[in-house]
Amino acid sequence: MDLIHAAILGIVEGLTEFLPVSSTGHLILTAHILGIPHTNFTKTFEIAIQLGSILAILFLYFERFLKDFETWKRIILAFIPTGVLGFLLYKIIKKFFIGNDLLVVINLILGGVVLLFVDRLFQKGKKMEDVKEVSLKKAPLIGIFQALAMVPGVSRSAATIIGGMLVGLNRKAAAEFSFMLAFPTMFAATSYDLFKSYSEISFQDWQTLLVGFIFAFITALITVKTFLRFIAKHSFFVFGVYRILVGLIYFLVFLR
Repeated sequence: MDLIHAAILGIVEGLTEFLPVSSTGHLILTAHILGIPHTNFTKTFEIAIQLGSILAILFLYFERFLKDFETWKRIILAFIPTGVLGFLLYKIIKKFFIGNDLLVVINLILGGVVLLFVDRLFQKGKKMEDVKEVSLKKAPLIGIFQALAMVPGVSRSAATIIGGMLVGLNRKAAAEFSFMLAFPTMFAATSYDLFKSYSEISFQDWQTLLVGFIFAFITALITVKTFLRFIAKHSFFVFGVYRILVGLIYFLVFLR
């Protein structure tokens, strides 16, 4: 993987991490299109550059993270299911799921079908406009949904947004909680992976990671602001259609 590849993957990560389209799935598919082999470093890179997107969230929500303890309570409770399952299943996920193109395609399409109908299913009646309105008992349910995204192609953002809407949040509030929940979740995942893979990363590999990190950070900043403005007025239907089309095109072009 050269630096241009790293920059492209960083942009893809920043664009897709917080949209309900599966960043991991897009990274795997992009790497395939670019002819980047699925080596151990590539798998680590796809996880580690998420740190750039994480810091974009920290930058955007710094004041709220610093002062809003009620939201932190719900973030911590929602993080626990993913943290426990991620620690227990880390080796299995990285060995059998990361790099599985067919699994990504299947989950892209299935997730797309769900998003086509998610607004009709969960947006009836009065909805909560702030994360702090979610009861402490219901917060872990969002974390259980997030845990589903450990399988590539599911989309952490889509899973947590659907979980948030299921407990009664409106689209915008569910999306914001998904962003904030990403901070401990992705920080833990990237830190753990880098710790486990540290001895295998060369100096040149660290340069490659840095390039991907920078591009992911800048792109995520722009994407999050744009997505929140969009989702305040529009449904998830367009993302469902997009996922289905990407999955079908990739299957027909590359996997037949």
